Amino acid sequence: MKTITLNNVLPAVFADTPPASGVWLQRVTFEAGRAYQVASASGSGKSTLCAYLYGYRSDYTGCITFDGTDVRTLDIDRWCALRARHVAYVPQDLRLFATLTATENCLVKNSLTGHKSEREIRDMLVAVGLEDRLHQPAGRLSIGQQQRVAIVRALCQPFDFIVLDEPVSHLDPDTNAAVSALIARECDKQGAAIVCTSVGNPPAIDFDNILHL
Repeated sequence: MKTITLNNVLPAVFADTPPASGVWLQRVTFEAGRAYQVASASGSGKSTLCAYLYGYRSDYTGCITFDGTDVRTLDIDRWCALRARHVAYVPQDLRLFATLTATENCLVKNSLTGHKSEREIRDMLVAVGLEDRLHQPAGRLSIGQQQRVAIVRALCQPFDFIVLDEPVSHLDPDTNAAVSALIARECDKQGAAIVCTSVGNPPAIDFDNILHL
């Protein structure tokens, strides 16, 4: 997949009072191989945007297309294929399995894609500072540690776009740098795009475009 385009998209919640925005009610195209930061104040719809791009929600006017195909025409089988092979996602609420370990959370995802070896998954977890938490249940990790597990889990698949909703909001600068380097490296390998929302603490990535939601 090469492009995701939003054309005159507006969430239903903003229908009566459309905000001034660089995304809503605009034509915006995200291209594979580029990095986009979507900067936003709280309540501007950043998580909503991510949910639209991943197909979890469709309560909007306007049109979203993947390589020119209106996503409203996609059936569940097509969405599942897209999520397995083309669009990775780190939601703000992370959605980890609390009773599974950090490693197991990643292995569950990888069992669906076969994209990484167990050694590669371990190396990614170690690279983001989780070497002493590999076998800790996710529910017993700090929020920042859970964010890192969720990011590694998202990288356990092939993708053309990775959508990240405030992925480093609970990370210190050094850990942010390590996580950002891992994301950038994996995206470079696949020629993939980064679409990342942030309120005040973006990843330490050289973004090609900064959009203001």
